Amino acid sequence: MENGLDTSLRSLARAHDPAIETVRDVAREVQALGGRAFLVGGCVRDALLGRPCHDFDLEIHGVDAAALERAVSRKWPLDKVGAVFGVLKLKGAPIDISLPRRENRLGAGHRDFAIAADPALPPEESVKRRDFTVNAVMADALTLEIVDPAGGIDDLRAGRLRQVSSKFAEDPLRVLRGMQFLARFPFLAPDPGLVATCAEMSQEALPRERLAAEWEKLLLQGIAPSRGLAFLRACGWLAFYPELLAMVGCPQDPVYHPEGDVGVHTLMALDASVRLRAHGDQEYGLAMSLAALCHDMGKPAVTAVGAEDGRLHAYNHEVVGVAAATTFVRRLWNRDKLAATVAKMVASHMRPISLAVAGAGPKAYRRLAVEAGRLDMLADVVECDVRATTAPGRDPDSHPSLALVREFREKCAALAIEKAPPKPMVQGRDLIARGLSPGPEFGPLLEKCYEAQLAGEIRDAASAAAFLDALLKPATTH
Repeated sequence: MENGLDTSLRSLARAHDPAIETVRDVAREVQALGGRAFLVGGCVRDALLGRPCHDFDLEIHGVDAAALERAVSRKWPLDKVGAVFGVLKLKGAPIDISLPRRENRLGAGHRDFAIAADPALPPEESVKRRDFTVNAVMADALTLEIVDPAGGIDDLRAGRLRQVSSKFAEDPLRVLRGMQFLARFPFLAPDPGLVATCAEMSQEALPRERLAAEWEKLLLQGIAPSRGLAFLRACGWLAFYPELLAMVGCPQDPVYHPEGDVGVHTLMALDASVRLRAHGDQEYGLAMSLAALCHDMGKPAVTAVGAEDGRLHAYNHEVVGVAAATTFVRRLWNRDKLAATVAKMVASHMRPISLAVAGAGPKAYRRLAVEAGRLDMLADVVECDVRATTAPGRDPDSHPSLALVREFREKCAALAIEKAPPKPMVQGRDLIARGLSPGPEFGPLLEKCYEAQLAGEIRDAASAAAFLDALLKPATTH
């Protein structure tokens, strides 16, 4: 290990992963054709950092496309989805094979490029189409000799995220790639030239599914996601996300928020979500992290100085914030369930602490489960909120309100409502069994039964039958 980097690439040299063996086999086929296979991109970067590699990009020099495809297809089944761009994918293996290529922008759209494969293109030219120097380090797939024409290793040592060339500006998605990279690799800092370049770029021509993919990496893989958003702010890109921009500089009462303004609080809450997103699957992690990011989006609209006490208040911000949060989520994702889940978290995030402080009973907890859906997720969002109200220099684990969050979690668990509200014990079939025909009256009757269940009057099959009999008795007695 040299200066914190493994320039011998031992993790690749000693690996016995089947994918690595396949990479070597492909490289030998290329060598037999008189060419040379280079590993490039994330796999080399991660190997330099001593991290495991799971996906491999091979760039083949000195072999034309037809000869390469013939040689590779003799031994491995191919997925030709990317063949028009000079990319071959091995079926069943995390390996992409490409040729060096020249790219020239023809228009503003993300597909408006002229792409031409050029097997004779030297490495110092082929890397210019890549984004960051740390992703442009190449390694011979057989000898592991490093080829680094862009200076990516020096930038890794210096902790610097720098663009490879002026071609960086041809793809504005790279700004969001910078966002998620800085979140995933917090030892990197953006080069001033990178910030200046990004400030001249716009996301207007990018489809939202491509934007969303980079945001998901920030939210699901980021170690310090606040650093990614700080980069967007430095580049002026928060203007494309006005709900985030509005929180920057929005003041808060320093008694309750010693950490600073709403923007600072939100970044702290987002960083706190990193330790909690593993409580569920990726869908859970995405919704919970988004809710942590969006929970105070209503504050800029309602923050004001109280006429009686002269202090800052943000009354009703959880309700007002639902619209802003929904707009933000839908700007990136066309997913109704995700938008609805985040909206419920935003609308309910003030309730858990209030219930715990008030010593509320089971009915209030069950009612909240109906309104919010996932109380385990809501507890995580509230914990993010609490941890983000820690004064500078104080340990977030010592915040007294965390005890209230734990109490809320424990009561939800005791009532078995952490992941979903109670299932109705009385259903339409029970009404039919008592001689009623399906019709408009079913809804109000079932609603009364469910309210009784939330209140604890219906606890089991026997109490459900008794309540239903009492409810129907006036209607069936003549």
